[in-house]
Amino acid sequence: MKKIIESQAGQALVTLLFLAVMGMTIALAAAVFIFQNMQASSDTQQGIYAYYIAESGIEEGILRMLRNPAYSGTPPGQPLYINGGSVVISTSSGGIITAVGTYQNSVRQIQVKTVYNNGMLTIQSWKEVN
Repeated sequence: MKKIIESQAGQALVTLLFLAVMGMTIALAAAVFIFQNMQASSDTQQGIYAYYIAESGIEEGILRMLRNPAYSGTPPGQPLYINGGSVVISTSSGGIITAVGTYQNSVRQIQVKTVYNNGMLTIQSWKEVN
């Protein structure tokens, strides 16, 4: 009887180590899952900020085009800074205003087609482009 008890002396330690490794594996998997969800949420939020910055740039471009029909956009290399992001506005002779909004790592671009006729600026389309 004494030999049977002695041969099972390390079994509790092996079981405890096995459960500890399993617990750590589950905790690590949960931490990785949470981190990936936080990263995706952050990327989505940055994209939303970049979109709204681009929309602000479009509105600024429309306002400046109303005041000066020959407005050509922001000077090269000189973006407008809005709430921690930046926007570059450009216009074309066809009445297209393009705004590229940047916030941290996200970039969004909006394009508006306008027609200037008899002193009135009319918006024909407003869309996000890639």
